[in-house]
Amino acid sequence: VCRQNAFQVIAVDGVCSGIIQCLSAEDCIDWLQAIASNISNLTKHNIKKINRNFPVNQQIVYMGWTEEREQDSLQDRMYTPKFLALRGSSLYKFIAPPVTTWDWTRAEKTFSVYEIMCKILKDSDLLDRRKHCFSVQSESGEDLYFSVELESDLTLWEKAFQTATFLEVERIQCKTYACVLESHLMGLTIDFSMGFVCFDAATKAVLWRYKFSQLKGSSDDGKSKIKFLFQNQDTKQIEAKELEFSNLFAVLHCIHSFFAAKVACLDPLFVGSQATASAAPTTSGTGKLKYTT
Repeated sequence: VCRQNAFQVIAVDGVCSGIIQCLSAEDCIDWLQAIASNISNLTKHNIKKINRNFPVNQQIVYMGWTEEREQDSLQDRMYTPKFLALRGSSLYKFIAPPVTTWDWTRAEKTFSVYEIMCKILKDSDLLDRRKHCFSVQSESGEDLYFSVELESDLTLWEKAFQTATFLEVERIQCKTYACVLESHLMGLTIDFSMGFVCFDAATKAVLWRYKFSQLKGSSDDGKSKIKFLFQNQDTKQIEAKELEFSNLFAVLHCIHSFFAAKVACLDPLFVGSQATASAAPTTSGTGKLKYTT
């Protein structure tokens, strides 16, 4: 901010290059792009080496530095460097990059990729002068705000998050959440092939089921209730179903992830780019629930 067309490089151990000022904005961008490309290539090489020690369902899709915006009582607003990684079913947030296998168990926070929501922020959504920002809403509804240096970093993150979510949805195929309907304990299964299935938790008897294409709308109260609007295939009438969950945001994000994966399957370019990763078995070790009518 103090000097135009300037940057600095900071190593993992905190050693800093000091501020390097360029003669023009173009020179500054060229340097940043060159350094970023080198870091990116080295990171990709490192990911390949690390992935040799991990099974197919725990492969690393992304690793890189970001800065997280925090609320500080003394400095009002501040950014803290954080290292993000997308590996298997999880988004990891570290203070420092993981070096050993043990380091992966010591993340500052871990999130299930299909139960969080990522949003690339437009100029009108930015909270300060920093550009290239994105937010992540966790399964608890907490909003995390991140900034990266370059637009290319933002594009790389967005593609990596989409890929990680798609691969995980393909792998698990279905997810079941406990819910309450008219004071009765139920279960709602979001199934990649079948759609939505609501069943009695005690008897496993199915109350209703709808395909993804039958969902015409939904709303929630921001606390625990979701109201689904499904279209009956025979009568074409809209049928409303309201369920109550203890983990509302996780359910909403999971539904969004499954829909996004469904849409991605219609894009031959996207599916083609996942060919190598998805060539491995996509079903989890546990079988699907069996329902009775």
